[in-house]
Amino acid sequence: MRDLLLLLVILSTIPIIVRHPFAGILAWAWFTLMTPHQLAYGVFGVPLNIVIASITIAAYAVTGQFKKFRGDPITVLAILFACWILVSQVFSLDAEGSAPYVDRFIKTMVFAILCMQLADTKLKVNALMWMLVLSIGFFAAKGALFTLATLGQFRVQGLPQTVLEDNNHMGIAMATILPLILYLRSQAVRPWVRAGLLTLFGLTIIAILGTHSRGAFIGMVAFGGLYWLRSKHKFTIAAGLTLLLIPAIAFMPSKWTERMTTITEATQDESFMGRVDAWVINWKFAVENPVTGAGLRNPYNEKLAMRIDPKRAPDAKAAHSIYFEVLGGTGFVGLIIYLSMLAAGFFTAFNLSRNRRGHEPPPWIKSLGYYMQISLAVFGVAGASASMEMWDGYLLMIALVAAASRLAPRQARNRAVALKGIEAANRKFPRDQGAIAARRN
Repeated sequence: MRDLLLLLVILSTIPIIVRHPFAGILAWAWFTLMTPHQLAYGVFGVPLNIVIASITIAAYAVTGQFKKFRGDPITVLAILFACWILVSQVFSLDAEGSAPYVDRFIKTMVFAILCMQLADTKLKVNALMWMLVLSIGFFAAKGALFTLATLGQFRVQGLPQTVLEDNNHMGIAMATILPLILYLRSQAVRPWVRAGLLTLFGLTIIAILGTHSRGAFIGMVAFGGLYWLRSKHKFTIAAGLTLLLIPAIAFMPSKWTERMTTITEATQDESFMGRVDAWVINWKFAVENPVTGAGLRNPYNEKLAMRIDPKRAPDAKAAHSIYFEVLGGTGFVGLIIYLSMLAAGFFTAFNLSRNRRGHEPPPWIKSLGYYMQISLAVFGVAGASASMEMWDGYLLMIALVAAASRLAPRQARNRAVALKGIEAANRKFPRDQGAIAARRN
């Protein structure tokens, strides 16, 4: 029944997508972030995400949107990185083994680049933000209830056969959206929406603890620290986070506490040392193939890894790091482009949150930049321990930063024109009439 319902929903949206390509971007975001087709048991084997993506790209081309394509540093770096992934595939040590991952990553990059171009209004930017928060928030709320019901005895996992299937990946995704929940709350007008987002914020923290993920816990700590440092209300934030975290941590079982304490004993932890082995192998692959790397996920190939480092190969099953994953797969050149893209996203968000001489961004863009820089920093810290370079969520965040950076000058100009109109009205009319004119503007 769920399969049929989901299929009918998608079929009914196709005419809307053809007319308005951004509707396809929203549907694409829903499928790639929340993977509802997995919840519906495959929808009769129909690849709905491919169908939606194809129709969206076709609509984007047919409606002439290609002519409005605009470049900016983030967009250029994203295109360059996508091209470099294809170059690394040409020189892959095992082209057949890396091909599925190249296909997945390229689709993700295409999605992000289209988001950069089509999110050209405040409404569209916030719509994609809501899609990201609600998609991950659904699993966070579900995971929190599961954690409370089982007293934290079992781990919160993601959906099978998805990027977020692993408990570490799901936990890091939840930690990453914490600032974005606060951004949407800052933009919400209705009290019940603000209350609902605050409730989701609390449930997300509980769900992060329920994943038993040390990487996600570090990400949550990074969020708390950065949010406290960047805020003007340090006492209020410290008190609020303390009142929320202490009871939540005290609720968790002793095995959770024992697992978290191993963070300070990393060199004695087998899981962490397995990560070190994987990092070393990816480094050696990059040194041997410095320009193009070994090909995406080829360092997972035990036969290839045995040739590089026979001692570490049996224990190195995954890179467990977005940075070493990209390094081993695309070489030093690919890593430089990738890091440049991440840095461009972070510093653009940072600039959006600040007042610059002669250019004051609209309040909503300043707020978006403020929370987005924290979110990207959280992912950058937590992603050092997880193979999440193909997760659409953080690339969508970078895309929204790029979109907002193009909107900021235009909205600033409109605001300046409006202010000049108000000043002219105040000069022309008496004070009471000037106030009326100001309200009209």
